[in-house]
Amino acid sequence: MKLHTYLNYGGNCAEAFRFYEQHLGGKITAMMTHGEQPGPAQVPPEWRDKVMFARMTLGQTELMAVDVPADRFQPMRSAYLYLSLDSTEEAERIHALLADGGQIFMPMAETFFALRFSMLRDRFGTSWMIIKERGA
Repeated sequence: MKLHTYLNYGGNCAEAFRFYEQHLGGKITAMMTHGEQPGPAQVPPEWRDKVMFARMTLGQTELMAVDVPADRFQPMRSAYLYLSLDSTEEAERIHALLADGGQIFMPMAETFFALRFSMLRDRFGTSWMIIKERGA
């Protein structure tokens, strides 16, 4: 059995995945738009460049995603992608990248359980917990 994370985006899935690939070291392994499916003439013009399926390897995890109509899209709530980093410097860098244009719920800080920890929603609607855990 495998459990995967499947994200919905409101029309900016390709942009989000390219951002994560460039700045988080992910690797897009699949991306297909509605216009690339069989019978693309039946796809409304405004949906031809929207993502029908995307897959990315990020760290030791696979993310999958799709674009959904704007009236059905809701930013992530009550769920977070938990990103554990190897250094405080990397945690600070990733926090700054993802916070740009997003919404910070808990600023990056040292806590009793982590050298660095923050919670935010990025500009694409994805919620993140960023942590540099304390050593044992």
